[in-house]
Amino acid sequence: MRKLGVAALALSMAFGVGTVVAYANEPKAKMEEMKGDVKANAEESKAENKALREEAKGNDTKAAVERGKGKAKSTGQKSKAKAKELKAKTE
Repeated sequence: MRKLGVAALALSMAFGVGTVVAYANEPKAKMEEMKGDVKANAEESKAENKALREEAKGNDTKAAVERGKGKAKSTGQKSKAKAKELKAKTE
C-alpha cells in the first residue's frame, strides 16, 4: 500500500511540475515576440527617416530604395523574433 502511495505522489508531482514548466516558457516567448516587434518598428522608422531626408533633397529614387531596405530589415527582424519565440516555447 505504501509503494502505491509513493508512486501516486511521484506521478502527481511529475505531471504538476511539467505543467508549470510549460506555462513558465510562455512569458519568455511573449517577451521575445515583443522585442522583435520593437526592433522591427525601429528599423522601419529609421529607414522612413532616411527616405524623408532623401525626398527633401529631391532624390525620389533613393527614398524608395531606403523604404525598401527598411521593410526588408523589418521583415528580417520579425522572422528572427519568431524563431526566438518558437525556441523559447520549446525550452
